[in-house]
Amino acid sequence: MAKIEILSGFHACLALIERYPERILEVFIQQDKSSDRAAPIVALAKQHSLPVQEISRKKLDDKTEGASHQGICLRYRPQQAETENALISSLEDVSQSTLFLILDSITDPHNLGACLRSADAAGVDGVIIAKDKSVGLTPAVRKVACGAAESVPFYQVTNLARCLGYLKDAGVFVVGTALSDKAHVIYQSNFKAPTALVMGAEDKGLRRLTAELCDELVYLPMSGSVQSLNVSVATGVCLFEVVRQRQV
Repeated sequence: MAKIEILSGFHACLALIERYPERILEVFIQQDKSSDRAAPIVALAKQHSLPVQEISRKKLDDKTEGASHQGICLRYRPQQAETENALISSLEDVSQSTLFLILDSITDPHNLGACLRSADAAGVDGVIIAKDKSVGLTPAVRKVACGAAESVPFYQVTNLARCLGYLKDAGVFVVGTALSDKAHVIYQSNFKAPTALVMGAEDKGLRRLTAELCDELVYLPMSGSVQSLNVSVATGVCLFEVVRQRQV
């Protein structure tokens, strides 16, 4: 049976009701919260015959374990992470438009949630992350993702290096981001083939073996004194360079 979790925050809850009402079990609204603020969520809940309860701020705090809930939370069955075998099966359908996002050792839930939002917006076919030394689909990740954690296929693999081998064997071009002598400016790359974009950890970047297994290394040119962007910001910029090229 799928695990039941609590999701909080106006935008995250609204996105989930709009996209996947069948996963929602119950909606909770703070009693003294502005009716105008909650109105879109209440209307959608009623449209889909979802139970709505008005409860006190204290009860809402208890349900969300002190998280910032903005007066709204819901109980739902979240999307679960897919396995390595599911990823292998998905590679049977590789096409010119295939685009994967691989995150190497991302540990900050806010960064992962933001990366998922960018992946959803860019039409990514799947986000891949290692089980070890990486954050998973936690409630904090799901809240930041604002519904994207439920819409983008999310694969947790045991061995990231082996996973890169599967992708390359399937004809996917693997492009890593790194500040390296072997890297060139991302705008010089051609992303019109099936592509997997690999982003490194918040502090150390790609691990050595991950970088060595990439077909190509790229970097974003910087004009200021800062040498790198936050990983979630860099992910958005890189993904939309792929989108830009493919729309030309």
